[in-house]
Amino acid sequence: MGPILGLVFHWIGGFASASFYVPYRGVKAWSWEVLWLTGGVISWVVAPWAFAAVQTVDLVGVLMATPGETLFWCYAFGVAWGFGGLTFGLALRYLGLSLGMAVALGLTTVFGTLMPPLWEGTLAPLLAQTGGRVVLLGVLITVLGIVIVGIAGRKKEAELPVGERRKAVAEYDFKKGLGVAIFSGVMSAAFAYGLAAGAPIRALTLAAGTAPLQQGLPVLVVILAGGFTTNALWCLYLILKNRSMRQFAGFAAADGPDTAGRLTGHRLLMNYGLCALAGLSWYLQFFFYTMGESQMGEEYAFSSWTLHMASIIIFSTLWGVFFKEWRGVSRGTTALVWLGIGSLVIATAIIGLGNKLS
Repeated sequence: MGPILGLVFHWIGGFASASFYVPYRGVKAWSWEVLWLTGGVISWVVAPWAFAAVQTVDLVGVLMATPGETLFWCYAFGVAWGFGGLTFGLALRYLGLSLGMAVALGLTTVFGTLMPPLWEGTLAPLLAQTGGRVVLLGVLITVLGIVIVGIAGRKKEAELPVGERRKAVAEYDFKKGLGVAIFSGVMSAAFAYGLAAGAPIRALTLAAGTAPLQQGLPVLVVILAGGFTTNALWCLYLILKNRSMRQFAGFAAADGPDTAGRLTGHRLLMNYGLCALAGLSWYLQFFFYTMGESQMGEEYAFSSWTLHMASIIIFSTLWGVFFKEWRGVSRGTTALVWLGIGSLVIATAIIGLGNKLS
């Protein structure tokens, strides 16, 4: 049941990741930096420490016993990933859920999946095994599915009038969004490198008595601290630049619809609640990711990144359909979208089969 259970965890994590931006859509009269930092405090600080403290043994003791080099690399990769996460929100802002995630996560899938085994020199041995070849076939089909979804998104951009695009994505800007999404995709892969660097932390927490299913949670504490550093510094810079600090106390954004007044207590509470929900959803993707990775076997753990990315794109595309981002496109483009999703579902099954064969 290991790989099958791992697939289930990866799909739950993928749904959480694909859904994290949905609550942000309900935040009113707040600037981007305010809502992003508010949600980030939950996803990068509060949730990692809370979940790890409850579900692992002697969290502080394990981290204190971790070699400094390990902590440094996990934190450094978290900082690099933070740049990807920071710009990821902008990619969704300018391209929408479907296209933004397809481009950014497509690049993240390639770099995050193949670089760890290439760096560790384990890719060649994998190709010598039937299970390894099947897993890599699934990775290639995943990339193909991502490309298909990206092409469909590009066709949608060409088919829809500007007015229709902006009904679905208010700040749609293909050129700006594409550049941001490419940068985000490359930098976001650093998270996979951080997880690989955190192997000593997993060994220490297992030795302390933590259940194998939760062994990745202490690693998340360190990586996400690096991500928080990057995002917090940038958001604070924007807050000072745009003078948006007072929005935390209930003042409306200067460029919002309520420029003359303050938010009601209910509206302010709603903003905080929606950002907290978004932040929790963002963290839960990694919570379930580490659980899924623990079920895939050490040799094929790298394939977890592909499964995670594939499930995110599947669910984010479905969210895009739900929010009518694809309304008005041709039947051919719609068929292309579903072909891409189908390819990703098939790739997921193939990777699971490869892990099972191993």
